[in-house]
Amino acid sequence: MPGAVPATAFGLIVDALRRRRAAGIAPFTVMSCDNLPGNGDVARSTITAFARLLDPELADWMREHVAFPNGMVDRITPVTSPEDVRRVADELGVDDGWPVVCEPFTQWVLEDEFPSGRPPFEDAGVQMVDDVVPFELMKLRLLNASHQALCYLGYLSGYRYAHEVCQDPVFVDLLLGYMREEGVPTLPEVPGTDLEDYTRTLVERFANPEVRDTLARLCAESSDRIPKWLVPVIRDDLDAGRPVERSALVVASWARYAEGVDEQGEPIEVVDHRKEAVMAAAARRAEDPLAFLRDPTLFGDLAERPAFTEPYLRHLESLHARGAHATTEAVVASLR
Repeated sequence: MPGAVPATAFGLIVDALRRRRAAGIAPFTVMSCDNLPGNGDVARSTITAFARLLDPELADWMREHVAFPNGMVDRITPVTSPEDVRRVADELGVDDGWPVVCEPFTQWVLEDEFPSGRPPFEDAGVQMVDDVVPFELMKLRLLNASHQALCYLGYLSGYRYAHEVCQDPVFVDLLLGYMREEGVPTLPEVPGTDLEDYTRTLVERFANPEVRDTLARLCAESSDRIPKWLVPVIRDDLDAGRPVERSALVVASWARYAEGVDEQGEPIEVVDHRKEAVMAAAARRAEDPLAFLRDPTLFGDLAERPAFTEPYLRHLESLHARGAHATTEAVVASLR
């Protein structure tokens, strides 16, 4: 409405651009610093849609003249614990109710789309690139998918932290094998990146005991994670005729975890916005071994693809009969 004072980020950005356009000043670049895939594209879509509600001509001008570069950031930041709060107070003398704990590693990749110029981001270690998509896929299919590869199997094996899992040679072999044989082959060329070095560095990062990233955090909201991070890898590998043994083990371990009881008979607190549906599907294994895969919104057509269902069923049976650690050890040994 005319004369309204902006009260949201959308309103402030649109009004600032409106004023620049009216004054004949070149528009600024809207740079996203979140970690949403395609964040610049999402920002362009939502902000120009907001502008169109106010002034269609302004929205058209924004579409033509305003840059929304995509960016990717990578740094493991586990949930803040009471111990972190106490440590900051004791060691630094700072009373911070929500300190952010993170690893030493950091990576920021940003598309070089700044029509009116930009600060020298390179001086701060930012990788300026033409296209951020290969870097996003690298992170999603190697780092994020590997987190899923270690969390369910690790939890069922009795571990509770990511660094504990990644100090176990059996799981290190599983993760490196998944990344090298199943994840990396699905990636486009990642400019300036040694993927072999990247995979080794990932395992080193996961094994850092100071990060203390909980498996419970990594296991949470799996119905949002597996379909975005691992299922595309499985689909690409199947379409190319490549093996999916390790990926099938990861999905089977999610199904086993989603039953809600660990190998000692203790309850597992499954945290997922689709908890009831996921646990119900896992519970139907006895009557339908493929029940967990029969949700096309999560797995597409994987339940209909024998090249995936055969190793999936074999691994799921072994997880029940032999346990997570023995199953992982057997899979790793069979693929050497």
